Amino acid sequence: MDTIPAEKPHAVCVPYPAQGHITPMLKLAKLLHSHGFHVTFVNTHFNHKRLIRSGAISALHAHPSFRFASIPDGLPPSEEDATQAIPSLCEAIPRAALPPFRHVLRQLNEESPPVSCIVSDGVMTFTLDAAQELGVPEVVFWTTSACGFMGYLHYQHLRERGLTPLKDEGDITSGYLDTPVDWIPGLNNMRLRDFPSFIRTTDPKDVMLNFCTREAQRASMASAVILNTFEELERPVLEAMASILPAVYTVGPLSLLSQPVADSPLTSIRSNLWKEDSGCMEWLEGRRPGSVVYVNFGSITVMSNTQLLEFAWGLANSGYDFLWVIRPDLVRGDAAVLPQEFVEETKERGLLATWCPQEAVLSHASVGGFLTHSGWNSTIESISSGVPMLSWPFFAEQQTNCRYACTEWGIAMEIDNDVKREEVEALIRMLMGGEKGKEMRQKAMAWKEKARRATQPGGSSFVDLERLINDVLL
Repeated sequence: MDTIPAEKPHAVCVPYPAQGHITPMLKLAKLLHSHGFHVTFVNTHFNHKRLIRSGAISALHAHPSFRFASIPDGLPPSEEDATQAIPSLCEAIPRAALPPFRHVLRQLNEESPPVSCIVSDGVMTFTLDAAQELGVPEVVFWTTSACGFMGYLHYQHLRERGLTPLKDEGDITSGYLDTPVDWIPGLNNMRLRDFPSFIRTTDPKDVMLNFCTREAQRASMASAVILNTFEELERPVLEAMASILPAVYTVGPLSLLSQPVADSPLTSIRSNLWKEDSGCMEWLEGRRPGSVVYVNFGSITVMSNTQLLEFAWGLANSGYDFLWVIRPDLVRGDAAVLPQEFVEETKERGLLATWCPQEAVLSHASVGGFLTHSGWNSTIESISSGVPMLSWPFFAEQQTNCRYACTEWGIAMEIDNDVKREEVEALIRMLMGGEKGKEMRQKAMAWKEKARRATQPGGSSFVDLERLINDVLL
């Protein structure tokens, strides 16, 4: 490590205000802190309060060189303990967040040490304007896979070729989404349906289509781009990306790279917006190795009550033990309630929790498979633990991650969007006890080893973090 300037460098970290963005940004922030940086972590007011309520952070900042600040998100104030509407956030933040963010930077610069760099989420690029005004480097952290990010980078091209917006609602079910897209460098065997899902609109003014197109285009204004992946996993995409972007650094899986700093003085600072259910780990203790299906659809996925029931009875009928995380806001516009006969039938072999320490669960010996929405954090954590997956992608680049996990990496099988209990039951049996499951498990274990090597001293992600710090942030 090169010598750090006499005055500590000061990184301001700004995640997008959703669970799947805060978690990896906090890991990265702790890594920078362990490399001698003073860190200010900037949440929105809404999420700052939720983190205090869930016990993830203390209202009294305990660490002098790792502090929190917050800015408004531009939405009406709310005390609700639920994920905010993503399109509303994406409309409000670019309009509202820059002036208060400038104000936070001014306040920080009146103290010591002054701000020396900004690390911002890839979809919070209003921060680039502030970095430019301040004359400090800014890196953008896309918390997606490289293949997902490459999809967003080509939204503009998909529009220019007339592939999106769709001409007609019927295109979603007519087979149009099976149109091959074979002209994007580094992305193999892709169909239109495998691109981040915001292209599935007929409205040229669609908030998410326009927001993602713009934010991806602005990545080239940054000093560098960071991705929570590793070279060996996504090499063809990363090589193709290098020709269209500033320096790209892969620092993943962050869950492995940040393990050495897990026992630091910052251990008490966590990223959960929901209160963790501590009973999960005790329950897993009593189970046989590889016998439990872990089910978690992440922080944003919502489903109908019918879909919830199909998953429930698929799990029940498979005969396998399961740990199922059901957020209070999982069912669209309703409380997630499971029928009493399901609860009775599975009480000996099923545990329902509201939120749990996912990395610890996935690395527990009793977990043999993961039924997931294929969000990137869940996917890369599953890879880090060598656990094969059943994928039910919901939105954004989850469709892209699912495609890659199933066809390129060989560690997942997809569940049809129109979920049926018979399919869930059959796929769980195949995953947990079939030949295909055994093959997927072997591949998952091989990827786990490659991920471990990438994050060890001398590995590609370990080296990229050092280079990012020395070449860009200092």
